[in-house]
Amino acid sequence: MINIKENEELNILNHSCAHLLAQAVKHLYPNALFWVGPVIEDGFYYDIDLGNDKIKEEDLDKIEKEMKKISKDGKRIYREEISKKEALERFKNDPYKIDLISRMDEKSSVISCYTQGDFTDLCRGPHVESVKQIKYFKLLKVSGAYWKGDSNNKMLQRIYGICFSNEEDLNKYLEFLEEAKRRDHKKLGKELDLFMMSEYGPGFPFFLNNGMILRNELENFWYKEHTKEGYEFIKTPIMLNKDLWELSGHWYNYRENMYTSEIDDRVFAIKPMNCPGGMLVYKNSLHSYKDLPLRIGELGQVHRHEASGALNGLFRVRTFTQDDAHIFMREDQIEDEVVRLINFIDRMYKIFGLTYNIELSTRPEEKYIGDIEIWNKSEKALEEACHKAGHDCKINHGDGAFYGPKLDFHIKDSLGRVWQCGTIQLDMNLPERFDLTYIDKDGSKKRPVMLHRVIYGSIERFIGILIEHYAGAFPLWLSPVQVNIIPVNNEYHLEYSNKIYNLLRENNIRANIDLKDEKLSYKMRESQTKKIPYTLVIGDNEKDNNLISYRCFKSKETITLTCDEFINKLKEQILNYK
Repeated sequence: MINIKENEELNILNHSCAHLLAQAVKHLYPNALFWVGPVIEDGFYYDIDLGNDKIKEEDLDKIEKEMKKISKDGKRIYREEISKKEALERFKNDPYKIDLISRMDEKSSVISCYTQGDFTDLCRGPHVESVKQIKYFKLLKVSGAYWKGDSNNKMLQRIYGICFSNEEDLNKYLEFLEEAKRRDHKKLGKELDLFMMSEYGPGFPFFLNNGMILRNELENFWYKEHTKEGYEFIKTPIMLNKDLWELSGHWYNYRENMYTSEIDDRVFAIKPMNCPGGMLVYKNSLHSYKDLPLRIGELGQVHRHEASGALNGLFRVRTFTQDDAHIFMREDQIEDEVVRLINFIDRMYKIFGLTYNIELSTRPEEKYIGDIEIWNKSEKALEEACHKAGHDCKINHGDGAFYGPKLDFHIKDSLGRVWQCGTIQLDMNLPERFDLTYIDKDGSKKRPVMLHRVIYGSIERFIGILIEHYAGAFPLWLSPVQVNIIPVNNEYHLEYSNKIYNLLRENNIRANIDLKDEKLSYKMRESQTKKIPYTLVIGDNEKDNNLISYRCFKSKETITLTCDEFINKLKEQILNYK
């Protein structure tokens, strides 16, 4: 996938297309007023106030036709520079433009406008030279958006679109969108009985039986791999006293996203993060320099209040489980521990066929804690550890957390989409706030260095990513149903089918027998629809010769093996996460 914002040619083209969209809307809806129309990673959008009119998805074709008509007309696009006073006069009947102009720096000597035919808009530019260069575009969807993103303001209509320099690239992108739609985790989650949502709990997912099997496999894999890496495991309470959240700083910085309640006339909060509980666990014991690094992992459920309009399947929810770990170490252990952690994350992602890039986010320009010297040292340690682990890292200047720099892992799925999942954050804040110490060689108390890290990020969101990454066709070890057994005739072949079923279950292979009174061809199609890795067809030959015949998902080839051969084949695949 291409990032439109980072491609100069496409950036200019898409911003110009946003103006073409606005001009077409103005022709069709003369009372329309426009807020902003920025370029985004996957195209552009424009926020529009249509008064009492409302644009629906079916209206987008009409707007596209008007855009094409304007493009064929071929008007040149002119840039004009005017004073702030002139701008206020020119746009005096447009409250949205007046708001933009009023907030511009008084020292700005000029404000730029762009005009194409009968349409003029405020804009920094640049634009293409003529509307005839804007040919290959598509309006994608329409949604609501609060003015300035504030739910207290008026709801505007947001139209999304995309523009390319040639028809081939546009068609490729539209094909990509169709494939992404086919893989939509909300759609597949319902079809494969993985999870559900309810109006009784917006943003609170319900995991169904198949989804719980998938989730449990991910959690078991997580525990197994972390045990290999020397982690200890804890479980901290889901609700803790307000005093703790004041100590951690969350009460002052994150209060609006926290759910609270009263117990015994005292205020408690459901945890939005696992970290403070982890601090209390560390403080529960005395620690020596010999104990470090101490790696403490927790699959901890957290709750965060998200705006209802932001909720999106498993990608944006109000409760989720973070695969947190807090690593406490001496300062001289930072580089080796981060190298080890990067190699661990690499091993985890490779199991799922996910590639990734790493970004190093450095000290913010303002609002940071700690000495600059410590920041510089920490940033250098993270960067050198990244290189030592054999990876490059893009520097993301000024985007670190206020308490320390971090490495973010941006994974790429099978469609080329990028998701930010894993992170390694160096924290100079919480060890100080919680007065964490260890006893050094000389008997003095020292402050440990601390890393926060996640690999999945959120189990719920990671499951959503995997559903779309695999298009619902999970690898054998993750698949809720691994083998579907279809007797050709229930009267003659059910007994042998049950024997196979029991044998598979004894070997911890998840199997199902299809007993429906339907044709074999229907059952085979349904097995494919459910994306089951192996489908066994049991007939006379299999029953008489103690064999099994199977087809793999998406294959038309039938392979016959003995039961032992088949079971050994599956066990080897499951053991090696194939």
